[in-house]
Amino acid sequence: MTLSEEARERLADLVELQPTKNAELQERWGLESGSEVHQYLENELKDYYYRDDNSLIRATEEAAELVDVEPGVVDDEGSGVPSAIRVPRLQQQVFAVVAGPDDDSESVVSVLQKVRAEFGVDPEAEEVRSALQALRRKGVVEVVYRTVPTFKLAVERDSVEVSVSE
Repeated sequence: MTLSEEARERLADLVELQPTKNAELQERWGLESGSEVHQYLENELKDYYYRDDNSLIRATEEAAELVDVEPGVVDDEGSGVPSAIRVPRLQQQVFAVVAGPDDDSESVVSVLQKVRAEFGVDPEAEEVRSALQALRRKGVVEVVYRTVPTFKLAVERDSVEVSVSE
């Protein structure tokens, strides 16, 4: 199967963002709906992706080799706990400030305030919520349900190498 330049770029996005959801790819690709993402995946990238047991989109090994992009998650030991993740800058910033695994979990607003104070940036609360959920899908943040969902690291901060994708 020969891929167009656009399909190759989108496959690289999928490799980098995995595990991911339609909404994350929709935003990255500038599509109108999750249905468009699904349709594109089925029509153009059918042989290069699959959905895991949690319905998250993942690239095949062949896809990663084809586009020569570092995967979004590296699990060297097969333990389910990543040793390295590649994430957009906001996710890296959120990872740097969210409560540690032995600390009390915190709300999205608390993480937002810490990101603003630490990095001098002004993301929206929804962007921080999305970053926390993406980090949760990667297995490095966990959700603790209280009155509102709260978050903390699922791993020791220094046990995961975090690099920023652009």
